[in-house]
Amino acid sequence: MERVKVAINGYGTIGKRVADAVDAQDDMEIVGVTKTGPSFGCEMAAKKGFDLYCTSDDKDMISSFKSSHFVCKGGLKDLLSKSDVVIDCSPGKMGAANLKKYQEAGIKSIFQGGEKHSLTGLSYTSCANHMENFGAETTRVVSCNTTGLSRTLVPLYDLCGSLKVECTMIRRAADPGDSNRGPINAIKPVLKVPSHHGPDVMTVKPEIEINSLAVAVPTTIMHVHAIIADLPENHGLTTETILDIWNQTPRVIVMNGQGNRITTTAEVMEMARDLGRKWGDLHEIFVWEDGVRLIENRLYYFQAIHQESDVIPENVDCVRALMKLEESWTESVTKTDQAISRYYNI
Repeated sequence: MERVKVAINGYGTIGKRVADAVDAQDDMEIVGVTKTGPSFGCEMAAKKGFDLYCTSDDKDMISSFKSSHFVCKGGLKDLLSKSDVVIDCSPGKMGAANLKKYQEAGIKSIFQGGEKHSLTGLSYTSCANHMENFGAETTRVVSCNTTGLSRTLVPLYDLCGSLKVECTMIRRAADPGDSNRGPINAIKPVLKVPSHHGPDVMTVKPEIEINSLAVAVPTTIMHVHAIIADLPENHGLTTETILDIWNQTPRVIVMNGQGNRITTTAEVMEMARDLGRKWGDLHEIFVWEDGVRLIENRLYYFQAIHQESDVIPENVDCVRALMKLEESWTESVTKTDQAISRYYNI
């Protein structure tokens, strides 16, 4: 079977990771990645063997790569002409302009959670609505926080039939590579109430009733969610059975914080590095076993989200949905994750 040709528009924090994840698969291939101009990221792409293109079709911007001795194959139009689907990893709020370009090129497109659901009218996360995206022309992979919420809430909903959720997002202030964001010495509440994170779950699983608040804190490594979920009467679950459900859920890690001495996000990230994960990434959602408690119909728990990487494998599964490569989301997840593990030899 001929492999699906994938373009990555924006080879940055998310784009470089998605490119590796796609490159690991046997049913798709990277035909090119884009940068706005010469930078260290171009060197990375060259070492990986990815063809480099400019995010613009402006001749001066394209020629600027020559000054740094990078081979630029052309502009965005040139890349799109060789592609079946483009994964848009460009900075947020550029979606409308980019979508028009993708439509003009006649190819499918996948956006990230920095864009609004209204851009595509469809959103994606592997565990919630894989088949609803099957064969779609365009969609968006929901944000890192919404992906994390979906990973633990959707299996509970599927078992219980209803959920009402209130949660607080304790968000990192900036990614480790950012030098122009904050806060540095403050806790900054998101004053738009509710925050978009919880309600965004309803773009992929509208049956879950959910609202959220959010604050940004001066750390760079992870988000933490404090979640309260009300289960229906006669749900028949216990704390232990809920933990069993999550232990069987793909891309969720359940560990005892006190027992494993992993009680903070710093230690979770250290664990990822110890496991040999590239960039210290953790694709899985981390749930503290000893921070989970069900009291009658109310479930309390904490989870941690590695904001740079939990959406990465979702993009691969999304390609399979749009290109009609795999109907089963669980089969796609298994294929994606095993291929990434082999790729990084972990």
